[in-house]
Amino acid sequence: MICARIISSDAGSILAACDKELLGKTFSEGDISLTVDENFYGNEEVDAETFKEMLKSSGIANLVGENCVSIAIELGLVTEKTVLKIEGIPHAQILNL
Repeated sequence: MICARIISSDAGSILAACDKELLGKTFSEGDISLTVDENFYGNEEVDAETFKEMLKSSGIANLVGENCVSIAIELGLVTEKTVLKIEGIPHAQILNL
């Protein structure tokens, strides 16, 4: 499952999403550290179809995990070469202007 949350900000809405099993974990590699914090990513579980709709309607997205990122790639919102891997965990950010 995917945990996803829409965050309202002055810049618009941000979709924060991660693979559920990554919540609460921290990944580090070199100078890069990523904590998959429930306060940011939320804990509301969504299925793949709901997540796809959320992605399509989001201008900004922060994604962590194989499942989340592969769906973004499938939709053409992210390419393999723009995905950052931290300890092998895919992380992608999307900004649509």
